[in-house]
Amino acid sequence: MDRRTRAGAAPMATYPSSSTSLYLQGDRTTHLGYKVVSSRALEIDGARLMNLASQSGDAGGSQLLFANFNQDNTSLAVGTKSGYKFFSLSSVDKLEQIYECTDTEDVCIVERLFSSSLVAIVSLKAPRKLKVCHFKKGTEICNYSYSNTILAVKLNRQRLIVCLEESLYIHNIRDMKVLHTIRETPPNPSGLCALSISNDNCYLAYPGSATIGEVQVFDTVNLRAANMIPAHDSPLAALAFDASGTKLATASEKGTVIRVFSIPEGQKLFEFRRGVKRCVTICSLAFSMEGLYLSASSNTETVHIFKLETQKEKYVPAEEPTTWGGYLGKVLMASTTYLPAQVTEMFTQGRAFATVRLPFSGHKNICALAVIQKIPRLLVAAADGYLYLYNLDPQEGGECTLMKQHRLDGSAEPSNEILEQGSHDRPLVAQTYSAAVSKGYCDEQGAVGGAGLDDDLNDLRLDEENEQPPLILETD
Repeated sequence: MDRRTRAGAAPMATYPSSSTSLYLQGDRTTHLGYKVVSSRALEIDGARLMNLASQSGDAGGSQLLFANFNQDNTSLAVGTKSGYKFFSLSSVDKLEQIYECTDTEDVCIVERLFSSSLVAIVSLKAPRKLKVCHFKKGTEICNYSYSNTILAVKLNRQRLIVCLEESLYIHNIRDMKVLHTIRETPPNPSGLCALSISNDNCYLAYPGSATIGEVQVFDTVNLRAANMIPAHDSPLAALAFDASGTKLATASEKGTVIRVFSIPEGQKLFEFRRGVKRCVTICSLAFSMEGLYLSASSNTETVHIFKLETQKEKYVPAEEPTTWGGYLGKVLMASTTYLPAQVTEMFTQGRAFATVRLPFSGHKNICALAVIQKIPRLLVAAADGYLYLYNLDPQEGGECTLMKQHRLDGSAEPSNEILEQGSHDRPLVAQTYSAAVSKGYCDEQGAVGGAGLDDDLNDLRLDEENEQPPLILETD
């Protein structure tokens, strides 16, 4: 296969305190990273960055362009035609809006790093530019321009991944330097990729073929290929790591079978059948944080939740069958030994442990499994502009109960938390990204020593692991 990976070849970086940012106006052309593009090219870029509403047809007039849960499913990021918002997911009855930005229009990608103030943003008006910001201070730290449309951005505490149609850039999140470039990947127009959130198993998964369901697994710490997994016969449609980075869930464009593989070995651990009657488009896969459940949403009204337990865990010693039905069941199970492999697989594939019936079909959506107020919940953010919350019975499964639905692009009032911190009094930004993150964000200078932080910043807990990526103690 004609694929290459190499280090270096960084896209063009711009920091706020340096020269003016790159832009296009009218028929002028500007050098963006690698090649010269025109304003017409940016129009094409915007069309290729299909958003939630456009992929779902008429989404009821929703302003939503993007929605995604953060890495531990504690907050929801929403991109709209007027900017972006963050919502806290600590309550079922109330959806607390913790921040709203209206400085950037048509936000088609917005990714937050856990519960920190670090956010990556892409807009439809500049689809080749990535902006990295400190949203609580209202400052842009830096921006990078790439040679093509940015289709996806993934973050963990060590790496930031930028996915283009035929390449992937691996940035060090501490200073945003490009550590490695994976070039000439098979065409990936949907920007499909997944990044593990684990520090110990920091893997990237992306399609290894445009015609069959090969998964390439890349070690983003040691910067080397880890494995190639032949997951499906059809091209891939969805990928998701569990929180430990030791399991990878996959689904193909056919959408009937979902598989779970061990990482990095690539051994098939589980196989679940979503259905046999019709092929569907899988919108998202998501593990619960402890890795026991896997949810799969699609363009239909049904979300499936599978339980990852082995046959040994499910086995209960039983007496010899004493009824005709019992004997028949035993004979059927024994007969699978003599059936063709494809038929035997259908007997052994797991079925859904629980299901959700959404009040719509045909809308693009994304799902997550989270524990909110000590109860397991399934969350679905959809292109119709709503967040749906369902209760999951961890013992019995079955059909989940809709507990609440919240409007995401309505007139929700922002909480006072950010306003009290003076987020609109914008300080001067640091000269470089590394200068900002290596010593912490602070007062008028943007970045100074770790000591002497203002009292109003102490509650941001920027030095804690769950608030800030690991920091390096040096500047450029």
